[in-house]
Amino acid sequence: MSGHSKWSQIKHQKEITDKKRGQNFSKLLKFISVAAKDDSNPKFNIRLKSAIQKAKDANVPNDTIDRAVKHANEEKNLEELIFEAYGEGGIAILIEAITDNRNRTVAEIKSILNKNGGRWAESGSVRWAFEKNSETEEWHSKFPQTLPEENLEKLKKLLNEIESHDDVQKIFTNLKS
Repeated sequence: MSGHSKWSQIKHQKEITDKKRGQNFSKLLKFISVAAKDDSNPKFNIRLKSAIQKAKDANVPNDTIDRAVKHANEEKNLEELIFEAYGEGGIAILIEAITDNRNRTVAEIKSILNKNGGRWAESGSVRWAFEKNSETEEWHSKFPQTLPEENLEKLKKLLNEIESHDDVQKIFTNLKS
């Protein structure tokens, strides 16, 4: 019995690491494809240049990046979405996603929210509490809020579940850091 439990642990950890790496690659390549729709030359498309740099930082192979740029015009059904929700303690959540099937993604995000104590919000009901930095393209909260320690774990679980969804690119909250 002894001897193979060490290998079993290593194998299990490798599977988890490989799955997370694959999900990250998938998200980065979707972002490259959407950014390349405007202009496939990164010299003239700052958004594409940034997406490619993020992919290179994550060790995505160059040929995979090139394929994503070349196939950008073929994948006309990819669209960028912003979902709005509330988490534990009324914390506002903005979710950026890229999907090829809006209805499926909306249903799956709503399901994650319902199972983890979150609430779907109508368009505009959360976004007003954020402003977008024009240089970094990141959303920042206008009114950061604190959350009691007992609610923080529930919120972290919700955010982790949302972030693990394949179509979700980024999540922003108004939680005070």
